[in-house]
Amino acid sequence: MLHTPLQLSVFLFLSVLSSCAFAQEWTRFRGPNGTGYSDTKTIPVEFSEADFNWKAELPGIGHSCPVVWGEKLFLLSADPTDATRYVLCVNSRTGIIEWQKTFPSETHQLHARSSYASCTPTVDKDRVYVAWSEPQQITFKAFTHEGQEVWSKDLGRWQSQHGWGASPIRYKDLVIIHNSQQANGLKEGEEPGDSFMMAFHAATGEEVWQTPLVSVNVCYSVPFIYSPPNGGPDELVCVSTGNGMFSLNPLTGKQNWGLNDGLFKMRTVASPITAAGLIFGSTGSGAYSGNYIVAVKPGKNPELAYEIKNSGKFKAPYVPCYLAYGDLIFMIYDRGFISCLDAVTGKIHFTERTQANFSASPVLIDDKIYAVDEEGVVWVWAADKKYKLLAKNELGEASRSTPAVSGGHLFIRTYSHLISIGAGS
Repeated sequence: MLHTPLQLSVFLFLSVLSSCAFAQEWTRFRGPNGTGYSDTKTIPVEFSEADFNWKAELPGIGHSCPVVWGEKLFLLSADPTDATRYVLCVNSRTGIIEWQKTFPSETHQLHARSSYASCTPTVDKDRVYVAWSEPQQITFKAFTHEGQEVWSKDLGRWQSQHGWGASPIRYKDLVIIHNSQQANGLKEGEEPGDSFMMAFHAATGEEVWQTPLVSVNVCYSVPFIYSPPNGGPDELVCVSTGNGMFSLNPLTGKQNWGLNDGLFKMRTVASPITAAGLIFGSTGSGAYSGNYIVAVKPGKNPELAYEIKNSGKFKAPYVPCYLAYGDLIFMIYDRGFISCLDAVTGKIHFTERTQANFSASPVLIDDKIYAVDEEGVVWVWAADKKYKLLAKNELGEASRSTPAVSGGHLFIRTYSHLISIGAGS
């Protein structure tokens, strides 16, 4: 059958669009702009070890999430006994480790649920960027995809109760990192840490800007780029105990707006997202269930739209991040509850108990939610305002790492292995 030039143009456009969807890169913690979303349709709902494309053993252990560019997958691991760090490149098609860089380190205090490799790298077409810390030094490095070290920075001393976990992001020609440090609850003789949002030239490591932040608790929230619906310039949005919810110019570090006044009473760990014209953040503690979420209307004069506290009808997360699906927000509370709420009004559609604990953040694949619990079971739910559990799939090892999705595959890191699932593109 012959095609007109217009039909051929449409066909080629759709083909390119389809190939781009399958080739989606997963370049940072929680993928595209921190949304945790992939539109691929090649990930099975139910699977077992027999369905794994491959299962690769990693040196050491860690909770660092994988990031992917093409057929190269990058992550951080570490020896739990002496804190030696491993920067790894794994072939995403075969599971073979293509290169490994080893860096001696110093043991130090960690939270019982953390590791010496809890930072997720960020990657672009040329380089991969990764960070870790010791008490007297924060190390920030860039490597080529072939493993050549491009630059290395010492960002100064590190003050923390729980260990390092800051994950960098890329924006234009910058790599940006939320360097939050501890000031409260220190032991006698300990000096409070200095907190900053920091940006470096991705190619050279040269510092471009540094914006001081208020130090209270170490906060692990990773910023995202907010594009105002009125067409204004991009904003770098993040949350912390000391600064509340705040927006910076990502090119200069200058503050656009902020909403504080005790907005977050406790530590912020989960990263912010946007839905229905609002930006969502949460605060909490592992010691008790006083967690709550806030929805903020952003802008020059930001406003608190609503706040929802933990109750019998709702459980706000402490560590796991949230997902937006249209005007629905899905949240997984660390101690085993999943909730769905209306982003516009805050109406709670459901809260259901799972009898599992979660440290990893969920991802949204097409119209389904995939979440890995701490025992290494992958829960799959429908992204619907009615509770629908679709499957529970066992990985065979504990996990506290958020999955990555790229090239039509789901990549899941357990403590000491990396697994590939899905039919691919």
